[in-house]
Amino acid sequence: MAALNAPRRGSLQYWPRKRARKILPSVNWKAIKSDSKKLKGFICYKVGMASAYVKDNTPDSMTKGKKIVVPITLIECPSLRIFSIRFYKNGKVAKEVLAENLEKELKKKIKLPKVAKKTEDFAGDYDDVRVLCYSVVKKTGIKKTPDLAEIAIGGDYEDKIKFVKENIGKEISVSSIFERGKLVDFRGLTKGKGLQGPVKRFGITLKFHKSEKGRRRPGTLGPWHPARVTRMAPQAGQLGMFTRVSYNNKILDLGKAEYKFQGIKNFGDIKTDYLIVTGSVQGTPKRQLLVTQPLRVTKKQLKKNYELIELR
Repeated sequence: MAALNAPRRGSLQYWPRKRARKILPSVNWKAIKSDSKKLKGFICYKVGMASAYVKDNTPDSMTKGKKIVVPITLIECPSLRIFSIRFYKNGKVAKEVLAENLEKELKKKIKLPKVAKKTEDFAGDYDDVRVLCYSVVKKTGIKKTPDLAEIAIGGDYEDKIKFVKENIGKEISVSSIFERGKLVDFRGLTKGKGLQGPVKRFGITLKFHKSEKGRRRPGTLGPWHPARVTRMAPQAGQLGMFTRVSYNNKILDLGKAEYKFQGIKNFGDIKTDYLIVTGSVQGTPKRQLLVTQPLRVTKKQLKKNYELIELR
């Protein structure tokens, strides 16, 4: 029998292990390098997982030229609109310009910044420009309240100003930001599991069935000295609803749904644009996610070349 290998769960890099403060996480946009003069991210919603028949065109692959089945995740991506433009100076927001023709739902639920409607207000000595975008989620069957997120723009300062002037007041589609065959990252919250014990939370082994004081608990919480319980001791607590990143998912297909996907379990119909990516993505169905340009591309994922045939 092979040796059992069960690495501990509950990485100590993430601490404290409690629920995230917000659904859509903040992103270190400076770390994400992008050559495209477009948005570096997009707000999307998880639909669910499925399997797909693909033709493997990957060089040097053992299944090259054959049809294989791969796991995929469906993502719905309603269009985005610019809510406001933020001008940064020395790492802080120096000025914020509100977009025109905002929807009524936003004005009821969001505290609006000071209005500056003229494009001449874009001029000034600033270091960076980012946009606060909201999803036009009312076109989907998910909900009506839009989600907001600050998203950076690729290129130099002049390219960013040009992108803002061209797209302010317009709807931005996911197909104008990402391309088929490219890699993307997903940032969002994992599925919430509530209060869980140390066996499920940290993967400790069950004790002998005649052990005293419980089987599903650690044998000791630590030494006599130091006379305290450290954070490394596996104990019961919150599991799930943690901010995590899924790296290097390849886009198999994207476009408009047009009644292609209907009656999906726990979701319903996809009514707007969609993404099909390889692998799994964190979260439950209808969970808000941020799909971004890849932070660190790996050669193994980059060279994979799949041609989508059909979904199962």
